[in-house]
Amino acid sequence: MATIFLDCFDDMLPLWERVRREGDPAITVNLSPGQPDDVPALLEGYDICINDHTYFDADLLARCTDLRRIVFLGTGAASFIDVAAAERLGIAVDIIKGYGDTTVAEHTMALAMAAARGVARMDAEVRDGAWRQIEGVQLLGRTLGIIGMGGIGKEVARIGTGIGMEVLAWNRTPQPDSPHAMAPLEDVLAKADILCVTLVLNDGTRGFLDRVKLGRTKPGVILVNTARAAIVDQEALVALLRSGHIRHAAIDVFTQEPPAKDDPLLALPNVTLTAHAGFMTPEATMRMLRTAIDLAIAGGG
Repeated sequence: MATIFLDCFDDMLPLWERVRREGDPAITVNLSPGQPDDVPALLEGYDICINDHTYFDADLLARCTDLRRIVFLGTGAASFIDVAAAERLGIAVDIIKGYGDTTVAEHTMALAMAAARGVARMDAEVRDGAWRQIEGVQLLGRTLGIIGMGGIGKEVARIGTGIGMEVLAWNRTPQPDSPHAMAPLEDVLAKADILCVTLVLNDGTRGFLDRVKLGRTKPGVILVNTARAAIVDQEALVALLRSGHIRHAAIDVFTQEPPAKDDPLLALPNVTLTAHAGFMTPEATMRMLRTAIDLAIAGGG
C-alpha cells in the first residue's frame, strides 16, 4: 500500500531521515508547516497517511476517497480528526502512545516551576528594564495534584516525588497498585497546590474540568495543562485567573493552534504559555516517527 507523510516540517525532516531503516518501504514526504493545500489531491493514490497537524473533519475525510488508514503522530487524534466520521467511512486511525511520557512530564514540571516562581513575568520585566522581585511558591512539601495517571501522569508523579512534593492523584479507572496516593477527584481538586492535567482527550474527557470542578480547586492553586485545551473550560479558567482564585496557569495547549490574537489567555499576566512543545525533544520525536513507520508498514501488510 502507498504511504505519504502528509505534513512533515523542516525541523522534523532530519530526525525522520535518522529513523529510516534499510528495507523500509518508500514513503512520500510532503513538507508543510501548516495545513497542506488541497489535501484530497495530495492523498490521491495513497492508502495510508502519516498525519502530524492536519485537521480532518467529516467533509475532508469523505473527499479523500483512496485513504484507508491515518497514523496520527501522538495520542490526541480526536483534536485533529473526526474519529467517528473516519470509522463510518472505513478509515482506521492509529495513535502512538508512550513515545514522549518522560519528555512531556519534564515539560509539565518545568511549567509548574516557572509558574510557581514567576519566571516568565520576571524575564519579560527585566528585558524591559524593570527590576522587581516577585515572591514565589516553594514546592517542597506542597501537594502535587495529578488528574490522569497514564504514562505521563506517572512520570509527573515520579518527578514531583523526587523534588519533595506530596503526590495526590486521580484516574478515571482505579489503580489499586499505584505507588502514589490515589484519591477521589474532589479531594485532589481541594488539596492540590499544583494541579497538573494529564488526561487523554476523548468523548469522556472533553470539557471535563468545567466551571463547577474548577471552582472546587484550592484558592491560590497553580494549574498546568499539557494535555489538551478542550479538557478545560477556558471561559471558567479565565474568570478564575482574573479573580485570583487560580494564582497562575501554565498552558502548553490551545483550542486553536497557534492561538488567535484575541485569545484572553494571551492578555493575562498570571499565565505562562508555551507552543504545544511538551513532546519536542529529539529522543521523543525519533521514537514517535519510528513507531509511525512501523504502524504504516503493519497497516499496509
